[in-house]
Amino acid sequence: MTTRHFLSLQDVSEIELKQLVARAIQLKDARRKGAEQAPLRGKVMAMIFEKSSTRTRVSFEAGMAQLGGSSIFLSPDDTQLGRGEPIEDSARIISSMVDVIMVRTFGHERLERFADYSSVPVINALTDSFHPCQLLADIQTYTEHRGSMEGIKVAWVGDGNNMCNSYINASALMDFQLSVACPVGYEPDQALLLENADRVTVTHDPSVAIENADLVVTDTWASMGQEEEKQQRIRSFSGFQVNETAMENAAKDALFMHCLPAYRGLEISDTMLESRWSVVWDEAENRLHAQKALLEFLFGPSSAVTE
Repeated sequence: MTTRHFLSLQDVSEIELKQLVARAIQLKDARRKGAEQAPLRGKVMAMIFEKSSTRTRVSFEAGMAQLGGSSIFLSPDDTQLGRGEPIEDSARIISSMVDVIMVRTFGHERLERFADYSSVPVINALTDSFHPCQLLADIQTYTEHRGSMEGIKVAWVGDGNNMCNSYINASALMDFQLSVACPVGYEPDQALLLENADRVTVTHDPSVAIENADLVVTDTWASMGQEEEKQQRIRSFSGFQVNETAMENAAKDALFMHCLPAYRGLEISDTMLESRWSVVWDEAENRLHAQKALLEFLFGPSSAVTE
């Protein structure tokens, strides 16, 4: 049987994505009612971090524990991967000892090579190209607050980065229109834009993207690995801040999201996270519930439990 991986949203169908979101909402409700069960008892997850993390590590580690399993944190300093062992060798060995592997790394091709040689499911916990687990949480959050994303307008304001690429993938699966506002030279993946030209547009004017948007999303201007570019990026992204004035041009009941960490005074105003549009704290918490649903999904129907 072919091993099922989750390297991008393109690894699930529209129906599967909607089922994942629905299950995440169920698991969130069950936790709040104290009705949790442990379908992954005895299962072990390896968590490979080549990039630092707060939300990803806490949500995956806590989620696996809440499902009855356990997890092992592996950093480059702790493993032979950090000393130059081939990815293929590490994948073969680690996957022979655990039941699922979560990888947070830089180049997406590293993740793909790891998955090619893993005998157990591999989850993309962030690469330079995609951040699909965050999109699970974002879709869950919008669904909880507003319902279906079908037919809505989403505005992405900022860098055409891994989050933006994942929003492009989500637009196809959830059937919404995506307007990307970024400075010249910071556009998202061109192949993805061509594949989704019927639903994704790019502008260099944030006001155009935000106008009548049902959801406005942004991210830090300088991601991990881009620290040396920070000052140049601050200059390039001048005028792309999401603030209360900008949000007044969105739809009347628009929501605002940010995957965090956020830098107040740069990509957002000092008070944007606490504004009436913000659902950022729900969004952050939902990483836990969405990833629990994903873990159940990857282990197959036998792992899911009913309330």
